[in-house]
Amino acid sequence: MVGRENTGGKVIKGLGAVFFMLMLPGVCLAAHPLITDDTGTQGKGKPQLELNYEYAHEDTDGVRESLHLAQAVLSYGIIDTVDLVVSLPYLFISTKQAGLKTNVNGISDITAEVKWRFYENECGFSLAMKPGVSIPSGDDKKGLGAGKVGASLFLVATQELDPFTFHFNAGYGRNASTADEEQETDLWHFSLATEYSVCRWLKLVANVGVERNPDKSDATPVAFVLGGVIIPLTDRMDLDVGVKRGLSEPESDFGMLAGVTLRF
Repeated sequence: MVGRENTGGKVIKGLGAVFFMLMLPGVCLAAHPLITDDTGTQGKGKPQLELNYEYAHEDTDGVRESLHLAQAVLSYGIIDTVDLVVSLPYLFISTKQAGLKTNVNGISDITAEVKWRFYENECGFSLAMKPGVSIPSGDDKKGLGAGKVGASLFLVATQELDPFTFHFNAGYGRNASTADEEQETDLWHFSLATEYSVCRWLKLVANVGVERNPDKSDATPVAFVLGGVIIPLTDRMDLDVGVKRGLSEPESDFGMLAGVTLRF
């Protein structure tokens, strides 16, 4: 499963799930630490800033591959039901084999998307669409980016059943990259998440998902499970932490997520 051509190739295959979610707009812009997004929008003229961190590692054939992702996500309400979302990720990739360690780091591909909540009813059910693009700002030769413009389209559903809230995502991504001969071009994603409001200051969250493996040499889908907490310190600031595990071999073995959300 792990490539041997170069560090970037190893990480794309060994940590394919993390890299896949980073490259495709729409699948990493949820209420952190969740990967599945909700239909909520900021409201006209209101910005939100998320500062997130994710760590993941994979052990294969004596090789330890580690990925550190720091990400700033800015959301702005164009109108009450439409948000513009821009994400700037920074990657640090480490590969250790036989006592030798190599590192690469830098800006990855910037993503931009529009979330439009086009339907909601009195029973707490709502639907949204999220088209997005990824801009090849990362160095693809180092494995930090795709090297080409990518695109995605997601359908998002939310159902509120106090104290629970459920979210479902179904999406398609065009995985354009300079490694086209090794990567699947058409990618799909399905995921489900739930939030449980224990009290005003604590939410428990859980998330499962499956997506097409971007590695052409492995038809096994990428599947994950995630659990975490969201702590609303004030009306304007949330803290969160989560743990992610792979449910299939292509997914990274273990991941940790943490973040802070600021509303202005």
